[in-house]
Amino acid sequence: GSGLPGGTVTFLFTDIAGSTRLLHQLGDGYKALLLDHHRIVRQVVSRWNGREVSTEGDAFFVSFA
Repeated sequence: GSGLPGGTVTFLFTDIAGSTRLLHQLGDGYKALLLDHHRIVRQVVSRWNGREVSTEGDAFFVSFA
């Protein structure tokens, strides 16, 4: 097969609003915030059997089937 899911598929796109502003405000602390964000998103995706399609910076593209 193609490896693509069948049936209903839900796509989730995330992005931290104002991330550039946060980077300037938090400085070195932004990296810790981003690591926490990634950890939390990945925990939720895993909990609901999602699949991380791609991640870039603070943005996630996830699918659920």
